[in-house]
Amino acid sequence: MALSTSIHEIKTLILSSHPVIAIETVEEERVRSLLRAVSEQTRMPLFEWSVTRGFARSEMSSQVNRTIASPSALLTHLDGLRPEIIVLLKDFSRHLDDATHARLFREVADQFAKKRSTAVLAGDTVQLPNEIEALTVRYRLQLPDHEELGVVVTSVLESLGNKAPRGKDLSSKDRDELLRAMHGLTLNQARQAISHAILEDGALTPRAVQEVLDRKAQMIKEGGLLEYYPLADNRFELGGFANLKAWLQRAYLGFSPEAKALNLTPPRGILIVGVPGCGKSLACKVIARDWKLPLIKLDAGRLFDKFVGESEKNFRKAVAMAESMAPVVFWIDEIEKGMVSAGSGEADAGLSRRLFGAFLTWLQEKKQEVFVVATANDLSVLPPELLRKGRFDEIFFVDLPNEEERNAILKIQLGLRKQNPATFDLKTIVPACDGFSGAEIEQAVVASLYRALSKKQPLDTGLLMEEFRQTVPLSVSRREDIARLRDTAAGRFVSVR
Repeated sequence: MALSTSIHEIKTLILSSHPVIAIETVEEERVRSLLRAVSEQTRMPLFEWSVTRGFARSEMSSQVNRTIASPSALLTHLDGLRPEIIVLLKDFSRHLDDATHARLFREVADQFAKKRSTAVLAGDTVQLPNEIEALTVRYRLQLPDHEELGVVVTSVLESLGNKAPRGKDLSSKDRDELLRAMHGLTLNQARQAISHAILEDGALTPRAVQEVLDRKAQMIKEGGLLEYYPLADNRFELGGFANLKAWLQRAYLGFSPEAKALNLTPPRGILIVGVPGCGKSLACKVIARDWKLPLIKLDAGRLFDKFVGESEKNFRKAVAMAESMAPVVFWIDEIEKGMVSAGSGEADAGLSRRLFGAFLTWLQEKKQEVFVVATANDLSVLPPELLRKGRFDEIFFVDLPNEEERNAILKIQLGLRKQNPATFDLKTIVPACDGFSGAEIEQAVVASLYRALSKKQPLDTGLLMEEFRQTVPLSVSRREDIARLRDTAAGRFVSVR
């Protein structure tokens, strides 16, 4: 979203006589800049308040005015101010837990509605009492776009002066690539990343792109919601899945310039359901590797938070970060954990249904090249709307590996552990592991290697066969669950084979 668009939208809300606007953001300085632009265009005076610096005109906000620093003093003062003003209240919502402050604020809001004035509540989290929420319009401040980030790069270069020699400045193409890499950063984060890159290399060089991407990867790790898999670390192999691989080859063409020239939209994503341990997670990693894209993983269970509104906020953060890394593969692991009651009542006060609705809306409307790969083990808790044709580009079913796939899996797992598959009697081993999942085959290879080490002998067919005989596979311990899963998938989903 362009800077001018944000200014226009906020100005429209203010001129529409909305008495209270709530903006949840950590970019307080950016909110102030936007409001100053609105103030200049509308000629409405802008005031600011914080509990530490008190109340003052925005252009004089560096001065401390503690005579109007307490929330009660502020609200009393606001009630008597002239019409048509804008007031930026920093971290004020936490003071509205007090009943007296809430009552005073409601009266101020009523007066502001009559006077065509607006109070802007800004903070990382803006939780409001119901009666004040009803008077409030919420504005979602998008992360900085190309235009704003370009201004940051220019201002940092100017501020560093001689510390950033101009001889190695970026070409127009490199600069554009750098700005794309910066998408998803706040203005402050972008400023820090560019400054670090310049001071590290002595100039703004093409290496800055990778440094910015590394910084974003670190932010993902620190955020706790997502996991980041760099392309360089993705060396996974997937046995079988011929049908899925063929589909992905065709789908990848949707990202090509030729597809865009035909007004074809890039693929939205796929849902992979099936037996646990049969390669769903591995498929996500292989997709990212084959498409040469970074991979971001969201564990759907991590979205839930005990505090009201935080789960939805977590989802918005996860989506915003995924979009900032575009083009990217966005892996939503065990999606059913995020929608455990979306299709059956209000057991969690409607939280799962709200998350489900937010996800479907985003999936249908997203503009960035974010390819979603959702995985699920338990179809029984997934809402029917998610499985409806058209939600995902395709829904794939993963069953226990067949003979050909077990043969391929064994060769991969033995090779990964420096064993020559040709020295094993695979014609005997493959039938012995019928009913085993890919994960169970891998574990059997690992366990038999430990057995060989303990006996101080090389791994052979006999040790591997012994391990398979002693293992009870999932197909036995959860026979009924797997049968139900197969019945549900039959005729509805596409096999990965």
